Amino acid sequence: MRDDSRSEKRPQPEVWTGRATNRVQWLLALVGAACLALGIELAVDSAWSSGIAPLVMSVVGCIAAGLLVLFGTLAFVHVAVKVDKDCLEVRCGHIGLPRRRIPLDHVAGAEFAPHVTPRHWGGWGYRWRPEKGTAVVVRRGEGIVLRLWDGHTFTITIDNAESAVHVIKDRLRPSASGRA
Repeated sequence: MRDDSRSEKRPQPEVWTGRATNRVQWLLALVGAACLALGIELAVDSAWSSGIAPLVMSVVGCIAAGLLVLFGTLAFVHVAVKVDKDCLEVRCGHIGLPRRRIPLDHVAGAEFAPHVTPRHWGGWGYRWRPEKGTAVVVRRGEGIVLRLWDGHTFTITIDNAESAVHVIKDRLRPSASGRA
């Protein structure tokens, strides 16, 4: 009982930040880099004797596959979440794209999800499933489930998700009483 009273009185940070990382995706990025290197090697030092068309198709195919795998995996190596007094911002990868900014007045509630897995969402990345909503999944583990006022849900895998849920709920209380 004392722990509950202490957590309620504990001041929340002005800006809460958190992140989650998936180091396994670095291996996939290496595979993409290898495909890219193979395409470049074929273009520079080709010993093809069967014509130019098969060579061009091989080079373009290797480079395209390498770039897709490389940038696709690097975009979802990590996710960063920032919660301030007005909104929740989600940024993926090293470039920060894709990015989603959700004003807190659009959020009806937040819940802690102890087990979010890529298998339930169809893989890593920015996902949408009609029965589950939208998610940013970079690894399996704990996450945040936001219920939005328009009926949609948004799930994010993040370290220390329970703390994020407390911060979000504390910031929703004034606006929730204003709506009712």
